[in-house]
Amino acid sequence: MTVLQALDRYYDRMAARGEAEAPGFSREKIGFCLVLTPDGAVAEVMDLRETVGRKRQPRLLDVPAAVKRASNILPNRLWDKTAYVLGRTAGPGRRTAQEHAAFKALHRDLLAGANDPGLRALARFLESWDPATFDGAPFEPEMLDANLVFRLAGEHGYIHDRPAAHRIVTAGPSADATGSICLVTGRPAAPLRLHPTIKGVEGAQSSGASLVSFNQNAFTSYGKVQGDNAPVSAEAGFRYGAALNRMLDRASRNRLRRPLGDATVVFWADTSATVDEAAATAAEDTFAAWFDPAPGPAPDQDAAEAALIRDALETLAAGRPVEAVAPTVAPGTRFHVLGLAPNAARLSVRFWLEDSFETFARRLAHHHADLALAPRPRGWGRPPAIGRLLVKTTALQEKFDTIPPLLAGEVARAVLAGTRYPRSWLAAVLVRLRAGDDPATGWHAAAIRACLTRDLRLNRDRGDIPVSLDKDDPSPAYQLGRLFAALEAAQRLALGRGINATIRDRYFGAASATPASVFPLLLRGAQNHVGRLRKDRKDYWIEREISEIVERLPSALPRALRLEAQGRFAIGYYHQRQAQFAGRPALAAAEDTQDSTIEDSQDDV
Repeated sequence: MTVLQALDRYYDRMAARGEAEAPGFSREKIGFCLVLTPDGAVAEVMDLRETVGRKRQPRLLDVPAAVKRASNILPNRLWDKTAYVLGRTAGPGRRTAQEHAAFKALHRDLLAGANDPGLRALARFLESWDPATFDGAPFEPEMLDANLVFRLAGEHGYIHDRPAAHRIVTAGPSADATGSICLVTGRPAAPLRLHPTIKGVEGAQSSGASLVSFNQNAFTSYGKVQGDNAPVSAEAGFRYGAALNRMLDRASRNRLRRPLGDATVVFWADTSATVDEAAATAAEDTFAAWFDPAPGPAPDQDAAEAALIRDALETLAAGRPVEAVAPTVAPGTRFHVLGLAPNAARLSVRFWLEDSFETFARRLAHHHADLALAPRPRGWGRPPAIGRLLVKTTALQEKFDTIPPLLAGEVARAVLAGTRYPRSWLAAVLVRLRAGDDPATGWHAAAIRACLTRDLRLNRDRGDIPVSLDKDDPSPAYQLGRLFAALEAAQRLALGRGINATIRDRYFGAASATPASVFPLLLRGAQNHVGRLRKDRKDYWIEREISEIVERLPSALPRALRLEAQGRFAIGYYHQRQAQFAGRPALAAAEDTQDSTIEDSQDDV
């Protein structure tokens, strides 16, 4: 099923819930309403804006579908911004008079002969309106450039919602459907000239962007122009546009709370003969809770919710059926996930995935199983969302907007499709470690383990990446990571807190990439630290630990390690370092404040 076909089907669910926009209408941001008397005078100006946080935001209303205008002058029907409706704007207004004249001309023809009281009042308002009137009451400067609608005094509904207005909006010239088959429905229909505008994609134009459009000869075929290149009927175009715009609303439960890199992600389930609306909604809610968990209102509730999610995913990863952890989800529920990214005035489909809900849930469970580490990384109260995982492992200074945009979409695709993680993720994690990120937090080690574990499983190679410390792991890189952690511990125990820069600060990147040139230097320095500890007769267990690890290394250390081996080095470092804390308060006390402070923020980014 194509993206447009799936969205067209979702529109039916919207209609069944009473949420569907009527044909010919769209949801737009409306700031104010002009209340008109029957003779066309403005009796009142209603502020429709809602308070969101500390700001007043326009309200979303269903109005006659917005026109698509770039640099041309093209008015909307029965509503528009103040430049068109009132002939006033906050900017220079070089074209304001022309825009206002176009609005009046359109409605002079549109409302000619109208018998409806509301439509007649609007026609009289436009006939008598003088833009200079805006300088007096009840108008205010904050109205400028906001979108306006109209209401007849003494009534509650808007003029554009009146039955007579609906007939005007839905009436239109018939188009010739000869030789055109709608690509969505498969039925003969006149092709839509311009596809609907899609709003709500992060980074795209605030006025909206097109999912389907053609504006260059290179994009056309056989001399066709605009919508003729992708013939979609006006009805199907409206349905898929309305469904996608509704899911992209900020408050939509079908949208991930934060984008994945540059991709805004929406998801939905299909209803069928065996899957009703309640079961489809349950699948969507479960997917959102597992894939993009929100923090609880209180720490204890957050911890309880995190435990439930972990248990559910571990149960799925162990091979149990989805009904065992999500009994309200009907078996065989069809599920769709769409990632959209901005591309100038258009949208790019970053990924489009469709499968059963069970398949997506099991792939997500395998993703978290691949990430498993013991002990869990700092701040890992719940299975982390992809956005938080990438912020912790690839972003500069853990800033969301520094995540490589393409990488986020590739990781999301790998999680949802069950394919290999992009090799660029492994490389980016190692780059951050070499740049100074703290490998002791465990986030980087978890990401590395996920990349390596999945490669081994899909390649059907023998062996595994240990979840917790494995002293007998045969990988020299893993043992070198352990050795580096032990040498760092010896330095900290011998010198205490007064260290300007530890060996990790100076040598972690070089030791993980070119161990043969770095470890001889580190081992010579460790002799001084061990000697000092032996002299002070304290914690000389570290000497035995270093000797034990060295015995597991080859006689000739590797001159260079590949990316995968560097990843094993980081995992070995994390395992050894965490094991050293267990039962040794003295070593924990030797850690500096930054290393020993546990992150208190559990919020997903």
